[in-house]
Formats: sequence, structure tokens, C-alpha cells
Amino acid sequence: MLLACSPSSVSVNDSASQDSAPIVATTLASSSSPISGTDGTIVRVVDGDTVIASFAGHDERIRLIGINTPETVHPTKPVECWGPEASHHTKEILPAGTPIVIQRDVEPRDKYGRLLAYVWRKSDGLFVNLELVADGYARPYPFEPNTSREQEFATAANNAQSQHLGLWGHCL
Repeated sequence: MLLACSPSSVSVNDSASQDSAPIVATTLASSSSPISGTDGTIVRVVDGDTVIASFAGHDERIRLIGINTPETVHPTKPVECWGPEASHHTKEILPAGTPIVIQRDVEPRDKYGRLLAYVWRKSDGLFVNLELVADGYARPYPFEPNTSREQEFATAANNAQSQHLGLWGHCL
């Protein structure tokens, strides 16, 4: 079952100092339902949970919220188990030029100024954040107050762990 978001007004040009943004309402929908939100295009994948996307000619660094992939490009941390695989997988499902739709949760940006978002691939409605957890490339990363999909990610991680998928089968 695919989860899609209902329409909301989402601006990608919020300032990093903004304290809050409206909570995005979600509804269950079939895989054929359109996803609405803010449309963009992938410019490049930075690592497993960070991408750069273009919105009307303006590039934004997006942190996929609710999940965390093992490190690969952190300036002070070593490459972690299953990090290269997670980055590679994100690059496979979001190659440059891929049209996406994003939705925010409560906070628009993190302390580094990255846009915080849930990301869907526009062509088929693939919920990228959830797919990374479900296939064992990411762990849930509930970070208050952006936790509207916390249970969804926890369920997907439990399933991936029980099947020893991805990092759950390779990293102790």
C-alpha cells in the first residue's frame, strides 16, 4: 500500500530560522492515486539520505526526514557499514533528472539549513524515505517534532530486520 499526501501549501524557500511550518496532512491512497505537493527534479544524490533537487531553477539540499542511512561523506566520521550500498541504492532510485514531489513535516529546515522533506518519485509514486527503510538501507530516525510517519518507518524497519535485509543482514 502506498501512502500519499493530500495537497498542502509547501514553500521550499523558507528561511532556516523559521520556527515552524504547517503539519502536512496525510491520507491513505492506492498506488494509482496522484501525489500532490511541491514538484522538483533531482540534481544529484549526496548520500543515502541527502539529495539536491531543483525547484523552479533553485537548487535545494534536502534531508530525507524520518530515516538515517549509514555515513559515507561525513567530514569527521568514517564510512559506516552498508553506507556505500545505501548511497548507491538512493542513486539508483533517484538518478539525476528524476521528477519528485516533496512534503514537509513540522520543521522546514534542520540546523544545517537543509530542507527537511518526505520525497516521492513522481513517475510511480514510490515513497523514497519508506522504501529505503523497508529494503534495509536506512534505519528509522524519529527526530522531534518531525515524526508524523514514525510508526510507518518503525514497522518497515521491523520487517526488514526480521528478514535480515540490507544493513540488518550485514552490520552488527
